[in-house]
This record gives sequence, structure tokens and C-alpha cells, in this order.
Amino acid sequence: MLEIRMERVHHAFPAPSGRWVIFEDLNLEVRPGSFTVIVGPSGCGKSTLLRLAAGLLTPTAGRIRIGELSPAQARAARRIGWMGQQPALLPWRTVEGNIRLALEVNGRALRPPLTVEELIAMVGLKGFERAYPRMLSGGMQQRVALARTLAAGPAVWLMDEPFAALDALTRTQLLEEVERLWRAFGATVLWVTHDLHEAVRLGDEVVVLAGRPARIRARIPLPDPRPRTDERRIGEWVERVRAALMGGAG
Repeated sequence: MLEIRMERVHHAFPAPSGRWVIFEDLNLEVRPGSFTVIVGPSGCGKSTLLRLAAGLLTPTAGRIRIGELSPAQARAARRIGWMGQQPALLPWRTVEGNIRLALEVNGRALRPPLTVEELIAMVGLKGFERAYPRMLSGGMQQRVALARTLAAGPAVWLMDEPFAALDALTRTQLLEEVERLWRAFGATVLWVTHDLHEAVRLGDEVVVLAGRPARIRARIPLPDPRPRTDERRIGEWVERVRAALMGGAG
């Protein structure tokens, strides 16, 4: 299990007027093995934060560590798994081939992963091993992408609204799978979503980003036991997160 630490992170993009400052003096700690969810208005920097953690962007200033490694080092050491909104499957590869791609690209995993066959079974695609992406529904394609993310056994999962484009029923089914797999793998998860119900259901903690430059407006721990099926209780937490988003106290 690895901790994620962001210390006094500043990040800006070039803009016609000079610079577009996304973060200024941002500090965030994500506990090893925890499931932390990031929410906030569109354009506040949620995806940028995830890309910084993944080493896909380098902060303008400040320090980011995945355990004792920089994000780039952690990515090179195959400690990071990334999943975005689009499955990005290779159309000429089967389900099995797309999942196996992670092992071909990354080489031998840091810790022994599950076999491709075991991963296919874990994400509920047994019987579809030889199917091509065009033959699969959107939800099934995301199951393939999830299995590919987990194939090399990463200690950190960075998930950028992976189920945002799916219908409500499929999303609910996949959230159940994610929660089960997270428990099985013991990973540290940083998850971005616009869906507050999803955030409250999954998270050990919800981090609310807001403002320009973006700051952490609230950190809301979610102590309720899992699985969280009490809709009344979930609704109470959703309202608390919504109040923080609107500017109230977390």
C-alpha cells in the first residue's frame, strides 16, 4: 500500500493573457489503502490533479510523492494504474488480447498479478475472451478496461470518471465490482467523479475542490460501514457534500 502526498503544489497552463493558474499551494495526503474521491465543479482541476499524480503532467512548483517515489518513478516502476472515461481498447485485439496488452507493455509486474483468465472472470466477462470491442456494450468495454488497469497489479489506482458515460444500472453494477476488487487488491485509490451519490457510496473520504485557483474547500470523512445500501443515509451524506460544493462548511 502506498501513500499519495501533494505538498504546496502549484500548476499553471499558458494562456493568451499570461498564465491560467489551476492550483496554488495545494496540499493533499491520501492514506495507504484508502479510497479517496475528488469532486468539484467542471473546470476546477480534478482531472489535472489526477494527471499530476500519475506523472503525466509536471507541477509548476511543489512536490508530489507516491510512497517515496516521484510520480514518474512510480509509473516507470509499474506502481500506478490509470483508467479514464473512454476504454481506449485496441479494436483489432480481443478481450483477452486487450487485457494482456498491459503485461506486454509493462513487462513483468512488480508483484505477481492475477492471470488474464482470472481477471476476466473477476470482471464478469467469462465467455467473452475471444470477443472484439465492436461486439461489446459500453459497460462490457469498461470492464475490459478495468481488468487491463489491474493486470500488472498496481498499488495505486487513478480513476478519472471511468463510468460517467454509462447508464445508471450499468454504472451501479460496475461500482459494486470496483468496491469488491479494491478490497481484494488493497490498492490506494484516487477517484474523480461528478456524481455525488457515487462519491458517497465509494469513498472513505470525499475531497471537495473549488475556486480559481482551485483549493480544497472541504475534506469529508465517510465512516459508515460497507456496503452502503441505506439510501436515506447516503442521501444525508450527499447533501453534506453538496453544501460544501456550494460554499458551506464541510
